[in-house]
Amino acid sequence: MDTSASNRRLRVLLTAIGNKTLVPQPDFQRRLVWTNKDKIEFIKTVLEGYPFPEIYIAAGRVDPKTGEGSEVLVDGQQRISTLYQYFKGSPDIKLSNNLPAYSDLDEEKQIAFLEYKVVVRDMGNMPIEHIKEVFKRINSTSYGLNAMELHNSRFGGEFKQFAEEVSKDKFFENNRVFTSGDIKRMNDVKYCLGLTITIMTTYFNRDKELELYLEKFNEEFPEKERISKEVSMVLNFIERLNFESTSRVFKKADFYTLFVEIHRALVKNDLSLNVSILRECLDSFYDRVDRVADGGLVNDTKAKEYYNSALQASNDRSNRITRGESIFELIQGSIK
Repeated sequence: MDTSASNRRLRVLLTAIGNKTLVPQPDFQRRLVWTNKDKIEFIKTVLEGYPFPEIYIAAGRVDPKTGEGSEVLVDGQQRISTLYQYFKGSPDIKLSNNLPAYSDLDEEKQIAFLEYKVVVRDMGNMPIEHIKEVFKRINSTSYGLNAMELHNSRFGGEFKQFAEEVSKDKFFENNRVFTSGDIKRMNDVKYCLGLTITIMTTYFNRDKELELYLEKFNEEFPEKERISKEVSMVLNFIERLNFESTSRVFKKADFYTLFVEIHRALVKNDLSLNVSILRECLDSFYDRVDRVADGGLVNDTKAKEYYNSALQASNDRSNRITRGESIFELIQGSIK
């Protein structure tokens, strides 16, 4: 593959976007997900004259009759699109007090901005299949990373940060809900995202809603304070139940269910629960489930259904609902 690197003045790239001879978002590119803070910091980097990593372009369509052609931005869309928005005074960027609008810069600074040199690697006239492959390889985060790590590479905003804060609660460490491998691969954050979304909505299928909510609340998470209080309330209540460390309640699928159903009882239904009675009911039920797991209690339909829903495809919506119904029935038996 023959590629060449050169410098292009920023004004050349911005003009090309304006006249549509440079396409900033081919169909294989990811959508813009930078927060406003990300954009502000990047613009300041350019205004202060610091370099940023090279961008990749490739030849686009050519009109054989007129000889006019276009280029596609293979990698660097967030950077160049942000600079274009700033240059055009787009409402998609909310400027801070320490970053004046482009139109308010003095002429010398405007020219310095436009003359900023961008390192461009030209991939030439390459088949679209090859361009897509290069894009994947440039964005090496897509190689060897799990789904949550990919989300993390795209979303660094408020909702993801909230889930990180929840995952660091001492409750999870003290009760060993997450393994070191979970934490290393960000599965703890992914788990807490799922918990948060579920108590905000309802049971959903697998990880279907994660990207939607990461993007929806990337810029702002208005309900952060309320949800944070609710999460703390539920964790504190489960702490009061004082389960043995060996209880299956600390298995991820089981804890997920108990957390959601306790939230349903305390927050959504405003119920008052007897801690000692609920602990006794849950201990008895979990013991039955464990005996089913060991091959016993073959006629215990309730425990068997729960066990099966926690054993395989535990993140399927139907299995989450099955476990939830069993646990909420026990919770109702402990209402004061």
